[in-house]
Amino acid sequence: MSYDDYQRAQKMGLKAYKTAISHGTHPYLPVLDEILSHAEVDYEVHLGISDIPLNQVVGTSTFGRTRAFACNFMPLLEEGSEFSAKWVHLSTAQVEEGIHDAVKVYEYMNKYYVVEGNKRVSVLKYFNCPSILADVTRKVPKPSNDLENRIYYEYMDFYELTQINYIRFTKLGSFAKLLTAVGKTDTEIWTTEDRLDFTYFYTGFAKIFGEKRGDKLRNVTAGDALLVFFTFYPYAEVLDATNAQLKDMVDKIWPEIVLLGDEDSVELLMNPVQEKTTVGSVLNKIITPRKRRVAFVYDKEPVSSDWIYGHELGRLHLVDVFGASLDTKTFIIDAADEYAEEKLEAICNAGYEIIFTVTPKLMKACLQAAIDYPDVIILNCALNSSFNTIRTYYTRMYEAKFLTGMIAGSMCINDKVGYVADYPLYGVAASINAFALGAKMVNPRVKVYLTWSSAKDYDPDTYFAQHDITYISAQDMITPKNDNRSFGLYELTEYGRKNLAMSIYDWGVFYERLINSIQKGSWKPEEAIENKALNYWWGLSAGVIDVICSQHLPAGTVKLVELMKQAISSDTFHPLSGPLIDQQGTVHYEESEIMKPEDIVRMDWLVENVEGKIPTIDDLKEEAKHVVLLRGLYSATADKGGNILP
Repeated sequence: MSYDDYQRAQKMGLKAYKTAISHGTHPYLPVLDEILSHAEVDYEVHLGISDIPLNQVVGTSTFGRTRAFACNFMPLLEEGSEFSAKWVHLSTAQVEEGIHDAVKVYEYMNKYYVVEGNKRVSVLKYFNCPSILADVTRKVPKPSNDLENRIYYEYMDFYELTQINYIRFTKLGSFAKLLTAVGKTDTEIWTTEDRLDFTYFYTGFAKIFGEKRGDKLRNVTAGDALLVFFTFYPYAEVLDATNAQLKDMVDKIWPEIVLLGDEDSVELLMNPVQEKTTVGSVLNKIITPRKRRVAFVYDKEPVSSDWIYGHELGRLHLVDVFGASLDTKTFIIDAADEYAEEKLEAICNAGYEIIFTVTPKLMKACLQAAIDYPDVIILNCALNSSFNTIRTYYTRMYEAKFLTGMIAGSMCINDKVGYVADYPLYGVAASINAFALGAKMVNPRVKVYLTWSSAKDYDPDTYFAQHDITYISAQDMITPKNDNRSFGLYELTEYGRKNLAMSIYDWGVFYERLINSIQKGSWKPEEAIENKALNYWWGLSAGVIDVICSQHLPAGTVKLVELMKQAISSDTFHPLSGPLIDQQGTVHYEESEIMKPEDIVRMDWLVENVEGKIPTIDDLKEEAKHVVLLRGLYSATADKGGNILP
């Protein structure tokens, strides 16, 4: 039978060879010596003998026997040759007692290249064995800014803790996220039991991933999919799940995993959908829509938070507009509550059809509830969500910040303005930069001094006093139970704070338009946008943000603000258009080049007239870390230590 096996293996090899030729790719095994002729190795380290995943054994160390194998490691040489006889002998040994001798390999960039034992690898690949015993020497490449290189360095740190060599990722920071997901720190050495438990679970997950043809998804590994899975199902709760239970859970979230393979998986809906005038729409206006139950979920009481208070005003606006046709109620769920998911599911069970959660801290609870209650419309107030089981909504606040920046730049007398940012989340850098660009447009010499209220060392009074700053942009709205006047754009005077202007969120208008889209049918057509995460991102043109000017501003300044507001609303002026130059002097956008919306959302650099930086995760207060790890800018969450490789 072993000669029959050789013939079948040879056919597999010839098929792979011909397919590679037809696709214009190399038909033989990759050779490490050839690869390293175009790369630099920093050093070597002997890792010893261990099981290595066979699917990561991809080539040979030297040219030697490389043409004896096709690119899939199946044999090409004719039956009856000395090579085929040795292959058959190994095949017989594998069937009768198994191959136990370790091969010798080099590991480079988490792939393995055979030094001794090519035929053993070929035979075991033919029998679909998952792993092979190998004596491994690692060749470590010099650090570089290449994405694959940076991910590999993260892998090496992960391997030191876990000795796990079979999981791969395509995004930076994924190994750190995996450690967090399984409840481990970035310094905790895994025990044998830890490793066996995870290996057993991952093997089952990867098998299901393969059965669903996950390997055909573009730029998605089973590891990438696993991180999405852990967003919905905590590791500790599913570790003992049966294969049937695991498959059911994967089936439920599979659309989310499919999104990973789409580089443009997030669809930004920049303006409310215009309602078409049809017979049906006219009837909808005549017939009173049925009463809907709408829940607003906060993570703290409105009186203690300017952010929550703004949303509560939005809810009250709905009560005024819709009256008896809408039943609204508020719920308080602390995102740190271990029962947050159960409490959100209880709201679904209570018959609420639409749920607005107003903090990204509750994103995980939203995702779990959305999976279990697909008929409930759940929205989370966040930006750049890549999940399609829920929708997110936010405002283009950077448009309003550009206007308040203009005011600050025109009013300051020493070319210095202060800016207090909150969390380093998606969209925040855009607001900072727009403010700085607005100030620079009217005052080319102005510098914006940046501080963060979420930072450990936050002390705005001292910081601004040290830099002789009297014009400051702070939080967007007053906190009800706090009489501090440090909100909006204000001036520090000898008589106290003088409020000059204020960027406002009109959440009432936002919620009214979202409810109307549900009532009048605009919601369903948007669902035709397949395999996309829908993010409502509305701005001045939708009337959901604005700038209020005080009587302390000169009439000419107010007039200029109104003119620029109209230009932005009509899309004739774009606050974030070139030239855009960062703090290091790098030109990101040339003259008159307009930033794409998706680039604005993910913007994680600061323009040249900003003094300050985006904080790393280690710079933040403990209560801020959770939300930043969940929805933070990459520069704030690159790894556990907040370090960015050069």
